[in-house]
Amino acid sequence: MSNNLIFYDTETTGIHKDFSQIIQCGSILTDNLLNTKDQQNIGSAPLPWVIPQPKAMLTNKKINSFKSNISHYQMMKDIQNQWKEWCADNPSIFVTYNGHAFDEELIRRQFWCNLLEPYITNTNQNGRLDLMLMIHNVASFFSDEISIPLFEEGPTISIKLEHLAKEHGIDVSDAHDAISDCKFMIGLCKVIKEKIPEVFDSFLNISTKEGVKNLLYTDEFLALGEVYRRHSFKYPVVMCGADNSRPNDICFYDLSFDPDEILNLDFTEINKMVQSGKRDLPLKKYKINKTIPICSHKLLTSNNHFDISHDELQRRADSVKSNEDFFTKVSQAMEDRIMNFPEPDYLEGKIYSGGFPSYRDQDLMKEFHITDEMEHLVKISRNFEDERFRLLAERIICSKFEGEIPIDIKNRYDDLIHERVKTEGKWGSVEKSLQEIDQLIEETTNDEDLNILNATKEKISSMKK
Repeated sequence: MSNNLIFYDTETTGIHKDFSQIIQCGSILTDNLLNTKDQQNIGSAPLPWVIPQPKAMLTNKKINSFKSNISHYQMMKDIQNQWKEWCADNPSIFVTYNGHAFDEELIRRQFWCNLLEPYITNTNQNGRLDLMLMIHNVASFFSDEISIPLFEEGPTISIKLEHLAKEHGIDVSDAHDAISDCKFMIGLCKVIKEKIPEVFDSFLNISTKEGVKNLLYTDEFLALGEVYRRHSFKYPVVMCGADNSRPNDICFYDLSFDPDEILNLDFTEINKMVQSGKRDLPLKKYKINKTIPICSHKLLTSNNHFDISHDELQRRADSVKSNEDFFTKVSQAMEDRIMNFPEPDYLEGKIYSGGFPSYRDQDLMKEFHITDEMEHLVKISRNFEDERFRLLAERIICSKFEGEIPIDIKNRYDDLIHERVKTEGKWGSVEKSLQEIDQLIEETTNDEDLNILNATKEKISSMKK
């Protein structure tokens, strides 16, 4: 394993993936031994139509962003340029904590909103690893080697990054700072690598789809560990189906269930299990293009995890894997799933709708990023074949220039500002945010929190003018 690792974390104005904005991104490049090679710590001012959420600002404390002279567009360009430079000579593994659910989705969207390549973390042989999901596996199977903290004195566990870092003697005095959270991740990885190196290497190996497939098809059965509602769960599994229409979607069979009772069920019953998605059923759906908390059963240091003998698990695994009819039925049920995702109402949410950019639009994006003249940028924007990219380009132009912008572009931009600032929607509400701040101020005695709330109130109030 020769890949570099890129640890990254974001601080944001809120938790809505479409309408919140990154205001700080920290990235640290390490070699595969976790030695730091380089880092980037960058922030930006909130966009004029983004309402900072009071509780988010209390958490991240990034009120200095309100006065930043770095634009969101420039920040996202700088992030991507840095990441590309780090990956130029050696594919890298991008490491986040709970990133599949939030950070990476936000990064993708905001690359896309700024006409940048959204999928840099899993293209060009780069991999991605959600450390939190790795911890799911560690908490389930390796808690004797890696101490997992209790949540508020137990009996349940905590997998919050801050709590895990503190448990292992890592200084957490600057939690909820993007670059600090990257350092927490690196520190935690060093602990895992030192105490269970084979498990650590295994997760690096499954940071790509090819790595996941290799594990799926070469191991007798796998150990799947999950943390749900602060409890850990252990499952011995084998792959038992795949969706041919959605090649990233697979299905595991939970060997805790005797396959003799399941394999000969008719398609209707199998289909019910697949569509249900309940945790206590033998069929469990996952995506191979995201971190799956699995490792080879051979890495387990104890044979007592599943209360079923190894010989019996091996028999069950062989029985499932050799039953082609069952695989076919499960796969068909996967394909029969109804995936009715509504068309997004707002431009920010249309990253996955409308397809990839044409070659012409890709060339125009490249030209857009190397041009500083407004007239040329306007010309490029009008030449986009895809309306989404034309509208995104117009937002960048209006955020960048205050001069004589063409009236049709300026009107669309003004309409955007009016909608987001003067009305209530999925993006939030200026008035409700101000009311929330006033309530929090009444309840707060901490001077630092009061300063954050007052600064946030001032920022949001200024949006009304």
